[in-house]
Amino acid sequence: MNSKIYSQLSVMMFLQLFVWGAWFVTLGTYLSSIGFSATDIGTAYLTNNIGAIIAPLFIGLVADRFFPAEKVMAALHIIGGGVLYYVSGLEASGAIILGLLIYNACYMPTLALANSVSFYQMTKPDEQFPKIRVWGTIGWIAAGVLITYVLGQQYQNVEATTIPMKMGAVVSVFLGLYCLTLPNTPAKSKGQKVSIGDIFGVQSFALLKDKSFAIFAACSLLISIPLAFYYTFANLYLNEIGMEGVASKMTFGQVSEVFFMALMPFFFRKLGVKWMLLVGMLAWVLRYVLFSAGDMDSFSWMIYGGIILHGVCYDFFFVTGQVYVDKKASAEIRSSAQSFITLLTYGFGLAIGTMLSGRIIDALTTDGVRDWQSIWMTQGIFAAVIAVIFFFTFKENEKFTDEVEVED
Repeated sequence: MNSKIYSQLSVMMFLQLFVWGAWFVTLGTYLSSIGFSATDIGTAYLTNNIGAIIAPLFIGLVADRFFPAEKVMAALHIIGGGVLYYVSGLEASGAIILGLLIYNACYMPTLALANSVSFYQMTKPDEQFPKIRVWGTIGWIAAGVLITYVLGQQYQNVEATTIPMKMGAVVSVFLGLYCLTLPNTPAKSKGQKVSIGDIFGVQSFALLKDKSFAIFAACSLLISIPLAFYYTFANLYLNEIGMEGVASKMTFGQVSEVFFMALMPFFFRKLGVKWMLLVGMLAWVLRYVLFSAGDMDSFSWMIYGGIILHGVCYDFFFVTGQVYVDKKASAEIRSSAQSFITLLTYGFGLAIGTMLSGRIIDALTTDGVRDWQSIWMTQGIFAAVIAVIFFFTFKENEKFTDEVEVED
C-alpha cells in the first residue's frame, strides 16, 4: 500500500467516525432540551442499534453483490447527510425518531464498507489496518473538541442545540463526495449465491456447542445491556451535574482507548483471554460506581476517572472478544463468527439496553429530577453479577504468546 492510498484511507476513516461522533454524543442532551422523556431518548438511540442489526443484511444482499463498496458508501453518506439535516429541523418526537431510523439505516452499513475498502487495498492487514483505523478514533475526538472549543464559543449551550447534528450532516455529504475519489473496491460476492443465514453468521452456531464459547457469547449479550446506559445517557448526565465542555471532555475516553490499544499485545501475553475479558467487565462496574458516587465538586476526579476508563472498558472487552473469536473459529467460519458476535453485542445487546434504559431512568425520576446515583449503581450491580457468572463458568484462559492482531 503506497503513501497516497494510506492518506486516502486515513482521511476516509477520520471523516467516517467524525460524522458519528458529531451527533451521537450530544443527541440525548438536545432531545432532553426539547422535552423528550428518557424513554423517548432511549427509543431515538435504539434506531442506531436497529441500523446495526440491518446493516449486514443490506451489505450481504446489496453492496457485496452488485456495486463497488466506495460507490455504495458515497450514496449512503450523501443520502444520510440530507436526511440528518432534515431531521435537525423537526420538532415532533415521532418524526424525529423515524428520521433517525432512516439515517441510521444509511450510516451503519458504511462502517463495514469503510473496513472493506481499507482491507482490499492492504497487503499486510494485521500491520496496516490499525494504523488506518486509529484515524477514526482521532476523528471522533476531533468532533468533540470542535463542538466544545469552536462551536461552543459561537453558540450558547451548543450541546442542547441541533448545531452538532447539522455539522455531522454537512460532513457526511462531504464524505460521500470524497468516497467517489477512493480506490475501486469491487463487489466481492458478485455472481455468488448468498443466504441470509450466511449474512447473520448462522454458520458460527456450531461454536456454541463449545461450553466456553457459549458462555462467552451469552455474557457478551448480557453485559452489553448495561453498557447502553453510558452510550445513551452519559452526555445528558454530565451536563446535568454541571460539567462544562462535556463533548470534548468525553473524548478523554477515546484518548485512553488509543493508549490501551497499544498495550493490548502485552496484556494478552500476561493475563490471557479470561482475565482480559473479566477486567473489561469489571471496568464497566467501576465506571458506574464512580459515576454513582462522584460529583463536580470535591469528587470530580471520580467523574473524570469514569470517563477515562473507557479505554479499558472498550479495549479489554470488545477487542479481546474479537481476538478470542478469531482464535476460536476455523478459517472457514471466522467471518461468520465475527458477524454473529457483533450482532449479539452492537445489535441485540445494546438494543435491549437502549430500550430498557429510558424506561428505567423515567422510573427513577421524580418531579423532573433524575436519581443518577441509583441509575448508575443499578447498572453497576447488573454488570457485576454478569462478571461473577463469567468468572465461575468460563474455564478458558489461553495466553497468546504469538503476535495478536487487534483493531481499535
